Amino acid sequence: MNSTCSPAGRGCAFEENRYGEQARRAAFENHGLFLRRPRAHTEHFWKVWAYAALIGRREGLDARTQEILEAAAIVHDVGIRVSERKYGSSAGPLQEREGPPVAEKLLRKAGYDAEAVARVACLVGRHHTYTAIDGADNQILVEADFLVNLYEDGASEQAVRAAEEKIFKTAAGKELLEDMFLPGEGQGSSGCVPGL
Repeated sequence: MNSTCSPAGRGCAFEENRYGEQARRAAFENHGLFLRRPRAHTEHFWKVWAYAALIGRREGLDARTQEILEAAAIVHDVGIRVSERKYGSSAGPLQEREGPPVAEKLLRKAGYDAEAVARVACLVGRHHTYTAIDGADNQILVEADFLVNLYEDGASEQAVRAAEEKIFKTAAGKELLEDMFLPGEGQGSSGCVPGL
């Protein structure tokens, strides 16, 4: 099945592509890693994946970059468990250190090629680093994670505005941020997630 999106993103069906089955396998492997964790951890990676997928499509990423982005979103927090076990903490820098090897193993098992595995591992190792972002996939992953974290943390308007100024660069990410947290100011201003 191959489907395209309208310019506004309405009526967009998820495309089946050469990585579709691999992404599903990686997602369910990752889900399995989190089964004995608080439900919020599992919900978090699914939400980050959904926002990353939406932003990537709205920004017009090519199919390869989109699939790498989505794989990274699925496994971006795989370093949490190892970090908690080794250090008693899941702080961002620890996740960035411990996550890439776990992500590599998951993605190889799911059938991703070496180039995709390397790029996803790089993204997992940088998803809490907000300087020197290198590529649209990196930027979108950071934005998607921020959207979910701002919501889950019940962020203040001041924190949202600071993130908007310092972190968000994509038009689609900014539009989602404004619609979710600053109603009446965004392009959509409808209170609905745009383009669904």
